[in-house]
Amino acid sequence: MVSTVDPRDGRTRTTDLSETDEPRLEAITDQASQAARWLSDLGRLGRADLLDAIAASLEARRGDLVAAAEAETGLSNARLDGELNRAAIQFRMFGAVLRDGGYLEAAIDHAADTPLGRGPDLRRMLVPLGPVAVFGASNFPFAFSVAGGDTAAALAAGCPTVLKAHPSHPLTSHASAEAIAAAVRDLGGPDGVIATVYGEQAGRSLVRHPAIRAAALTGSVGAARGIQAAIDERPDPIPLYAELSSVNPIVVLPGAAADRGEQIAEGLFASFTNSGGQLCTKPGLAFVPSDPSGARLVDSLRERVAATDGAVLLNDRIRAAYEQQASAFEQAGARVSARPKIDAEAGFRVAPTLLEVDLSGLTAALTDECFGPLLVVVRYDDVADLDAVLATVPPSLTGSIHSGPDDDADAVRRLVDGFAGRSGRIVFDGYPTGVRVSWAQHHGGPWPSTNAVHTSVGATSIRRFLRPLAWQDAPVWILPEELQDGYTAIPRRVDGRLEPAVE
Repeated sequence: MVSTVDPRDGRTRTTDLSETDEPRLEAITDQASQAARWLSDLGRLGRADLLDAIAASLEARRGDLVAAAEAETGLSNARLDGELNRAAIQFRMFGAVLRDGGYLEAAIDHAADTPLGRGPDLRRMLVPLGPVAVFGASNFPFAFSVAGGDTAAALAAGCPTVLKAHPSHPLTSHASAEAIAAAVRDLGGPDGVIATVYGEQAGRSLVRHPAIRAAALTGSVGAARGIQAAIDERPDPIPLYAELSSVNPIVVLPGAAADRGEQIAEGLFASFTNSGGQLCTKPGLAFVPSDPSGARLVDSLRERVAATDGAVLLNDRIRAAYEQQASAFEQAGARVSARPKIDAEAGFRVAPTLLEVDLSGLTAALTDECFGPLLVVVRYDDVADLDAVLATVPPSLTGSIHSGPDDDADAVRRLVDGFAGRSGRIVFDGYPTGVRVSWAQHHGGPWPSTNAVHTSVGATSIRRFLRPLAWQDAPVWILPEELQDGYTAIPRRVDGRLEPAVE
């Protein structure tokens, strides 16, 4: 049987769910393969309606879903309610992506004479890969799990989705899958459009199954290596799209510290402690000047940390890793700047920790990701010294720069140039947490933050579950309508010229 633990008090209870065995997995993947035709027959606009229906189904079950997630994750009701909003918004955004149609990258080259001779008629667009596997994240029971962006993108692409539920929130995963399945049923869809499996062995077997054509993960490097090892046992490789480890450095320049140090301390505190610091975009390193303005900023930050009453982490494994990492940082030379005493109690509560180190003392051991409410403040004397040191920080999802009116523009440019090569998103005068769901957003960066170009947030994440297919000299009747002459509902490139959609 599958069990669940309440992180707030550590109590374990059994559920009616069972780990997925091989016969059940075989049935699930067979249903997924058959459901691919139904999703294809829906077409772009039909799938857009399905995604809207899924969003509405999630919202209709809001109370039960949020209550289940609160009991399994220890995250606050307000945080989870907002995350459910995000999940619904993601599905609706991909409905808009489908209706726009530009994601298809439709292109037509009519038969013509070319410098290389007579060229055939060619028509190309992106088509679904087939059934895909999605691994739910521990820290986002909605937005990066069963009802998350990977699922929304895969279904939008036309790919049946088999989800590996995270062991930290199996009941939430089950309830989320039921909400999605209800929307599918209401549109006359089959069972295989969405399914959930439970257990580590089921996850490994899932990515080895020949019906699965891609996998997506938000998790640790270790988890990614385990999944990749299972994929490597296949006779045919499939892609694994993984979002993994990120330190997300923040640089506060002297002018910013002098101009708005108290405001930066407030935002930085919230960014590394909200949700127990269990966010992939949580800042782990903050570079703060050693001058009096920087000292006041750190003092304000220290006061805020000292006044907290602790944070509940998602599970015992995460708590143990957090405490071990904090101890390792201290052994590596970081000094404790603030760590409140918290009441000992059951559950997975920990003390937020603020550490400090001088720039000269920043070693590789202090640049590892620590999943949880811990921040290392690095004090520097000269902005010019940051360039070489930042080049030693592992590449991340984000790099952030706070500057003031008196800061040197050339210094800002150098920081931007450095972050551009070592991160996927550069944040100016803000904080990396709170990833907007939008067309221009993406959620990637160089290894080890991610292992692919297109990642789990933003419209381009649909690209992971599509592949190009070209039709050469095809009869009109066999072509998708998006590739037929005279079709104007989506943007297309025709004979090398971009033609916008015409309503």
